[in-house]
Amino acid sequence: MSAGPLVGYSSSGSEDEDEAEAEIEAATEGRTRPGAGHCRRGQSPDPSQRFPVPDSVLNMFPSTEERPEDDSAKHGGRVRTFPHERGNWATHVYLPYEAREEFLELLDLLLPHAQTYVPRLVRMEAFHLSLSQSVVLRHHWILPFVQALKDRMASFQRTFVGLEVTSGHAECLDLVSEVDRVMEEFDLTTFYPDPSFHISLAWCVGDARPQLEGQCLQELQEILDEFEDSEMLLRVLTKQVRCKSGNKFFSLPLK
Repeated sequence: MSAGPLVGYSSSGSEDEDEAEAEIEAATEGRTRPGAGHCRRGQSPDPSQRFPVPDSVLNMFPSTEERPEDDSAKHGGRVRTFPHERGNWATHVYLPYEAREEFLELLDLLLPHAQTYVPRLVRMEAFHLSLSQSVVLRHHWILPFVQALKDRMASFQRTFVGLEVTSGHAECLDLVSEVDRVMEEFDLTTFYPDPSFHISLAWCVGDARPQLEGQCLQELQEILDEFEDSEMLLRVLTKQVRCKSGNKFFSLPLK
């Protein structure tokens, strides 16, 4: 329920009361009546006589047309893919990746080298493998949406995925297929066709592919190949699928 602006109003009397009041006025016409300068019962006071509503009260009910400030400078230059509106919850389904110390050591080798080509690259704060695009849910859809995901995920077993999924790709496609069915139930955007599954390590504003493709990626691959036990390091047992909706997190256990 949205709150409208506060307004002054008076209770209206019945028709009989109005008629009786009119008769009294006619009978007393020409006489000086007590309170003659005041407004009659059932009649709104003169606007100049109304008490102003305190600012502290008005500020409790902001205009529904106001929108929260969306300053990309506060988010490293990132821009929302859709505008922020009250009641809309950005939602994303993914596989979490819990980074071990060895993984972070590998990242400490890869990122500085990549930054020699693209200095504005920023290390990811958390790591995951996406199973959906970011979509918008209304608040009252969140719990039914999560329950539908749980029902779809209940039959899936745990599996292994790597930094760039080569083994386990078919299992990820099966997960995406079930997530897409839930998206369709709620008339939301499904995942990308023929997706390539990966775990992001860093990000930057703008398109940096021309600087990264070719020699840079080749050198990064060489660093990865030379890292001790990199094949086992980049495997992870996925025990759950997660859904993030606004500031709410939901875990969907796999068998």
